[in-house]
Amino acid sequence: MESNQPVSPSPAPTSGNERMMAIGSLVLGVINLCAWFLPICGIPLSIAGVVLGYFGIKDVSSKNLAIAGIALSALGLLAGCINAALGAYWAATGQGGFDFNF
Repeated sequence: MESNQPVSPSPAPTSGNERMMAIGSLVLGVINLCAWFLPICGIPLSIAGVVLGYFGIKDVSSKNLAIAGIALSALGLLAGCINAALGAYWAATGQGGFDFNF
């Protein structure tokens, strides 16, 4: 007797790399809370944190770690971009600089 129900494949087992990616995303997100002051460091680290969090979210047991890493990295990316934009604006207009003429 045949069944008309579709056969769904079982989910692929996780290799453990997803958990490490989620933890890496969280670590980079925490580092980005300080690194956004230097956009040359903060922006690439935050992009790497978002990417690692995206790949780490596939593991069910570490989904919350990945979400926290994505949120912190996105916050660092936003702050780094704002810092870079303000710095470029102030440099172009000559405002907001330090006066080193003693």
